[in-house]
Amino acid sequence: MSERDGFAPGVPCWVATVQSEPESAARFYCELFGWDATNLMPDDHPGDYFMCRLRGRPVAAVVSAHGAPPPPSAAWGTHVWVDSAEEAAAKVDDAGGSVIGTPFDSPAGGRQVVLADPAGAVFCAWEPGEHRGAGLVNEPSAWAMSALSTPDPEAAKAFYGAVFGWETSAFGMGDAEMTMWHRPGYVGGEPSQPVPRDVVAIMLPANDAPANWSVDFWVSDVDETAAQAEELGGSAIVPPFEPMPGFTQAVLADPAGATFSVTRVSAA
Repeated sequence: MSERDGFAPGVPCWVATVQSEPESAARFYCELFGWDATNLMPDDHPGDYFMCRLRGRPVAAVVSAHGAPPPPSAAWGTHVWVDSAEEAAAKVDDAGGSVIGTPFDSPAGGRQVVLADPAGAVFCAWEPGEHRGAGLVNEPSAWAMSALSTPDPEAAKAFYGAVFGWETSAFGMGDAEMTMWHRPGYVGGEPSQPVPRDVVAIMLPANDAPANWSVDFWVSDVDETAAQAEELGGSAIVPPFEPMPGFTQAVLADPAGATFSVTRVSAA
């Protein structure tokens, strides 16, 4: 199920990075992951929306701030598929989260709203239109998983359960323990994937950092990707390591400071 044409409601479906210099950032990611990028915005329009593709299918976006106040610095964001952006915003508000701006039409072809959970972790709700989320997932150079780091896991469980119907289970990861988010009834991923097929995201300890959603891309060689990121002006925040048997991972940053992780799964 690497190729996708849509997602179920309540399932993360898309990732985008908001940048002050989107054109430079798009060049970085195209070099790093082998993507092709097309700016969807006309020349006479302020701002940029670079649709990034792999094998002709959409995998991520590099954008300037539009439709909502910009983040304090360059960052990656995760979008969750919903039936209605307005209804998702109302649910978030009722559950104790925040609505950052109002729902707006995206240049990609859909409607979205920028939201935050009670701890301040920012994410987006995506109401699909022409754009139906990532067309490739769970393969090298494609997005594979998003993770919430939060100082208050119990509050997060209550919030995302109320908004998206997510449930949780514990999963050992080396010396640490992470939480898997499940969307009951959802079937995704590959049968050989090392997590249950109804898992839509994971939750990790905050490690004294502010609550945030992070994104992970699969790669063929973590060491090579980390080295290339540094050659392109990025940095390795956490050099390649093995969080558990069968996994090699690194946490990287692009030249503007937006962080993301890359992973190689031996079973993949």
